[in-house]
Amino acid sequence: MEIKEITNKKIWEEFISKYSPQSLFQSWNWGEVISKCIPTDQIWRIGLLNNNSLIGIALVCKVNAKRGKFLHLRHGPIFSSWNRKNLSFFFAYLKNLAYENGCNFMRISPLISNTSENKTLHTVMRFRDAPIHALDGEYCWILDLDKDLNTIFSQMRKTTRYLVRQGEKKDIQIIQSIHKKDLDKFFDIYAKTAKRQNFVMHKGIREEFNIFSKDKQLILFLGYCQKQLLAAALIIFYNHQAIYHHSASIEQKIPVNYLLQWEVIKEAKKRGMKSYNFWGIAPEDKPNHPWCGLTLFKKGFGGRTVEYLHCQDLPLNLLYYQTYLLEFVRRTWKGY
Repeated sequence: MEIKEITNKKIWEEFISKYSPQSLFQSWNWGEVISKCIPTDQIWRIGLLNNNSLIGIALVCKVNAKRGKFLHLRHGPIFSSWNRKNLSFFFAYLKNLAYENGCNFMRISPLISNTSENKTLHTVMRFRDAPIHALDGEYCWILDLDKDLNTIFSQMRKTTRYLVRQGEKKDIQIIQSIHKKDLDKFFDIYAKTAKRQNFVMHKGIREEFNIFSKDKQLILFLGYCQKQLLAAALIIFYNHQAIYHHSASIEQKIPVNYLLQWEVIKEAKKRGMKSYNFWGIAPEDKPNHPWCGLTLFKKGFGGRTVEYLHCQDLPLNLLYYQTYLLEFVRRTWKGY
């Protein structure tokens, strides 16, 4: 086996599509987003080959955070076969890469099932659960789109159906856009949403918009009532799934968000998507989780829970435990 840099976008995307099509943050375009929006970070696109046959890939990012440097593999790595031999060879290479770049730990979050077998496999590799909450859609709500729209609508929560119908009766207009001027409008209410809900605005949304929309993989949905923008959602279309990635809204009682989501579902069906990923939800055993209200909203459209293996850390030196303590306290304080 050997490790090589992958420079061909087509080869890269074909491998993801075959073995882990839901892994948005391993996509070629996501690597471009990181390169554009965080110039202090460094990325590698590496492949694991066995007899010149590609059997694994990883978009690896060196993160230079205040809490410490680390290698980050969001939604990765991806293997054609998850076994100890492949993992041992691959992570031995990554450990050397981490040491060469002064990293304190390695963090991975492959989108593989949260089974005892997968947990044991990573424990053997000396990984441990990261002290952060469920990020990056590792615990998410999925709506399958293999039924007709009437059936999908009928399987929504009764209250959700009612609010969608009410939205259709009101002077609400849902606009689809890939224009930068409309992204500025999104940021206007996104800043207000962040302040109201007390979260830090995501970096790189503008770069994400520019790069994914160029490949026709993104649409900005804008919800207006009487010419006032009340809600917006940035939806990514990647590998037969639509992803509810960023959103913003103004506090009001008009059901514009419900109608907006219904229009997203219809567009996803039109594009031949197999599922709509509503992204992260609150775990059922945490009734005080900050996402409980949002979770109730998402579940109203019907669907099912999908749970992947929790984010894993591989400590490389004692400085990692400073990061562990900081992130553990932060997660607890925020109620996650």
